[in-house]
Amino acid sequence: MTDFDKLLLGADMSGSAIPIWTVTKETAAETVNELSPLQAAWAAAQGFDGGAGKLVLIPNDQGQIGVVLYGLGAAKNNDDAFAGGKLSSLLPEGVYRFAGTMTSARLAALGWLLEAYRFDAYKKLTPSRAALVTPEGVDREEILSQARAVALARDLINTPSNDMGPSELEAAARTLSESHGAVISVITDQSELEHDFPMVHAVGRASERLPRLIDFTWGPASGPKVTLVGKGVCFDTGGLDLKPASNMLMMKKDMGGAANVLALASMIMDAKLQLRLRVLIPAVENSVSGSAFRPGDILQSRKGLTVEIGNTDAEGRLVLADALSLADEEEPELIIDMSTLTGAARVALGPDLPAFFTSDEALSQELSDHATAENDPVWRLPLWRPYASWLDSKVADMNNVSDGGFAGAITAALFLKKFVDPQHSYIHFDIFGWTQKPKPGRPVGGEAQAIRALFAVLKNRYGR
Repeated sequence: MTDFDKLLLGADMSGSAIPIWTVTKETAAETVNELSPLQAAWAAAQGFDGGAGKLVLIPNDQGQIGVVLYGLGAAKNNDDAFAGGKLSSLLPEGVYRFAGTMTSARLAALGWLLEAYRFDAYKKLTPSRAALVTPEGVDREEILSQARAVALARDLINTPSNDMGPSELEAAARTLSESHGAVISVITDQSELEHDFPMVHAVGRASERLPRLIDFTWGPASGPKVTLVGKGVCFDTGGLDLKPASNMLMMKKDMGGAANVLALASMIMDAKLQLRLRVLIPAVENSVSGSAFRPGDILQSRKGLTVEIGNTDAEGRLVLADALSLADEEEPELIIDMSTLTGAARVALGPDLPAFFTSDEALSQELSDHATAENDPVWRLPLWRPYASWLDSKVADMNNVSDGGFAGAITAALFLKKFVDPQHSYIHFDIFGWTQKPKPGRPVGGEAQAIRALFAVLKNRYGR
């Protein structure tokens, strides 16, 4: 487990810290000119020109590191606020501070911690030992809270499915909720689950690892209600519509929605936002056995709508639908669901840009603004109503998939929308939950997506 407290120090440590100058190609010459003649000569001898990723360690009179220069490249290409954070994995052990003007010292500090993340539960990895002094004006505790939340999401997603089934996901939720004094209940009784959450039960019943509905609440009952719903499919074989082997390799991350809502809940509770939080996670494993649900089956739902199964590999929307119905029953002020739901969203937007769907225009604009400010990108896709007819069924209220291969992310969102009152504020996220290629602050592996942007929205609405 990464010890972020040792990597982000209090501002009182700045006096002895080694200064870091992050510069673009346009500002490199100006920055070098501000150094001593000897230091400037050293930088010149190293050919430092502010090019992206160029790192120069300049010694002081004692032969120790005196100044760090780090190039960000051309200003027009310098749009990653985590870029300076890459240094936490590049610099030797020591205490450093950011010097000069930065676009966002807060995000650079967060990037520093996120770059230092290591998933070392199964293999010893070299920890980052380069510590950063908290930049002036930055809330250290909030940065630490966000880093820990992101690490929680990453840890849960990175854990292989043999050690992260429904019961282990429940344990993680219990640990988090109990550490903040939340009240948790979990439905594991299969007859109760079959009666009250029939689609959760149907999807999970083929596995020896029992399906369950995780439910915890935090905050005053009288507070504005915000409910988070996370898809907790701990492994997805595709069911009887079996996935190809190559498509199963990353299916440990199919509980990424649950991991992300737990991480978001962690930030909310840490910040003591003035709201009543509820977290719902349908935790299942979509397996193959004699008791597996079948293509052509018609399932009852908690809401009373019947669903014809066109494909057992579209199971995530089924478990989410029952959980969303429960969430909607108490008419919260806001419902947020997060899920690794469709490959179609990745085809449309790629792995780094989560799709979201909502009919709440004000919420959409607020989220987009905060996503940009937080270096946590999202992109809105439309709830295009004419496509809703693609989910029609001749024998049930709806099918769980459309009869064509188009607009899969949109039809999935339209399916979920049927389980929430249209008058209620609701937003659905279709995330990837994984980083394929390393970027500053984002190593390869499980990833938290959209939660920092969402937290900024909630903090703006419900902060003290």
